[in-house]
Amino acid sequence: MKKFLNNYILPYLLFAVFKTWCLTLSVRQQNPDGEKYLRAIKGKFVLTLWHGRIFYLFYHCRNITDFHLLISPSLDGDILARLGQLVGYSVIRGSSFKNAVPSARSLIKVLKREGRVAIIADGSRGPCRQVQPGLLQIAGITGAPVIPISFDASRKWVFNSWDQFVLPVPFTRCTVNTGTPLVVLRRLEDGPLQEKQLELENILNQLTLESG
Repeated sequence: MKKFLNNYILPYLLFAVFKTWCLTLSVRQQNPDGEKYLRAIKGKFVLTLWHGRIFYLFYHCRNITDFHLLISPSLDGDILARLGQLVGYSVIRGSSFKNAVPSARSLIKVLKREGRVAIIADGSRGPCRQVQPGLLQIAGITGAPVIPISFDASRKWVFNSWDQFVLPVPFTRCTVNTGTPLVVLRRLEDGPLQEKQLELENILNQLTLESG
């Protein structure tokens, strides 16, 4: 019974609430050219964002074709995976924190056949707003450009969670800010990798600041 609720009842209820919530929001583009590029690009890319900015962007990116999300194999992940499918995503079950190698292989496989993936920049457990090296390594291996994106809302609730999760108040205005693609070299030594992590952190923080 619990499995039935988690697989069929809760995801549909959450989807109805989530979609209705997002439809109440008034959305503007901070960088229309960046958004046009995101929608027009042919082939692979890695879309990346801060964990705390998932809520609206989960809805915003729903119409991107052949787009894959990595969702944990936990019980909560079962619900989120079904919700992701209802929104319109392809779902890869795995974790960037536990058993990371199989998850990375699955993402690389998608990118090598010119698919698109989303990777949370600060991972599933943080630290908050610190870019994890995995996404840059995956982008380097596959040659996929990294497209940073963020959003903010004029009225919002900010949760006291590790990621400072942002939930827009219904009927408020949201600003989406899509950045310029970042090219990652195939082989990054420790020094250049850390520099690239810092560069991406600064870009995502700037996109978030400009959205406010």
